[in-house]
Amino acid sequence: MHFFYFNSRIGRYIFFIAAILLVGGSLWVSNNLVKKLELEERNKMEIWAAATSELASGDDYSNIDLILTIIQSNTTIPVIVTDHNEIIQYSNITINSTDTSHYLTRKLESMQRNGSTIDIDLGNGEKQTLYYEDSVLLKQLSYYPYIQLLVMILFALIAYIGLVSVKRAEQNKVWVGLSKETAHQLGTPISSLMAWIEFLKLNDNIDPSIVTDMDKDVKRLSTIAERFSKIGSIPDKELIYINELLEESCNYMSTRISSRVKLNLNLPQDAEGSMLCRSLIEWVIENLCKNAVDAMEGEGRIDVTLSTDNKHIYIDVSDTGKGIARSEFENIFKPGYTSKKRGWGLGLTLAKRIIEEYHNGRIYIKESEIGVGTTFRIELPKIAQQ
Repeated sequence: MHFFYFNSRIGRYIFFIAAILLVGGSLWVSNNLVKKLELEERNKMEIWAAATSELASGDDYSNIDLILTIIQSNTTIPVIVTDHNEIIQYSNITINSTDTSHYLTRKLESMQRNGSTIDIDLGNGEKQTLYYEDSVLLKQLSYYPYIQLLVMILFALIAYIGLVSVKRAEQNKVWVGLSKETAHQLGTPISSLMAWIEFLKLNDNIDPSIVTDMDKDVKRLSTIAERFSKIGSIPDKELIYINELLEESCNYMSTRISSRVKLNLNLPQDAEGSMLCRSLIEWVIENLCKNAVDAMEGEGRIDVTLSTDNKHIYIDVSDTGKGIARSEFENIFKPGYTSKKRGWGLGLTLAKRIIEEYHNGRIYIKESEIGVGTTFRIELPKIAQQ
């Protein structure tokens, strides 16, 4: 029933799950690398502190060259050493102020709040404190996972939009091809039927009312074929008075639906006109009425109401059917979605295309309640451009 829509939804879920797994795995690797570098810098600072302690004790100068090499090897990690909160040494700190003392004091306060600390034991109960913060390289790497996340999100978004666009383009080609092929296939038998009707009109032994009804049905088939031929191309529009259009459509539908369905038409006194393709708008109205009949299972009431404001014309088609869950309001316009046991699920999709792409309007569910009924609303501009 929902086969095509179901497969499309499963495909989207797989895409998003794959994207999340890819992003999550990449972030895990990046964060793990940053943590390892943080630990490496911590080890370097502990060795640096031990070397400073050894140099300050002055007991053994046999390893003085090694100690000095260790102390001088730190060229990337910002360090401040204090003795009783008085700065006695700093390294790898770029002074961005003419007042060096004031700048170092503020830098020390920043390290005390956000940096790391190591105590340096000088012996005889004397201690110094080493403050350090992440090197520039580590800071850049710590930002990298977030930049990477942003890039991946943008990539996934662009890829998703691209896939949706390609899929929509393919669907459009299928709809257009199907519609034009249907119109083409209907053309030959309709022409033949028209010829037979003209022949029957010349036969005095046939009831003229029968021929007249047949002629109406054949002309109706011709109108349907014309509608299909217009799908996929920009239809010609003309000034149409919607009051008259709705009256004709409802009169046609009332003779072709169950007598247990009451079709009510509510029109304003003033005629309302807009630039429309008559045959396509009639098809949308009839499609909504047929869906309403199906939703009511052949028994109930349909109300078609026309109203306006300063800019728009509103056509409401209400039924007393089984209703639609709010979670399905948007899904019902997607191709392949149907709640019927039979059908392709393209009726409302084509209706949406006709209203929104060809007539610059809107079609949506105005309201619906399970077990009470549904109201579809069509919005059309009062002044539409050809």
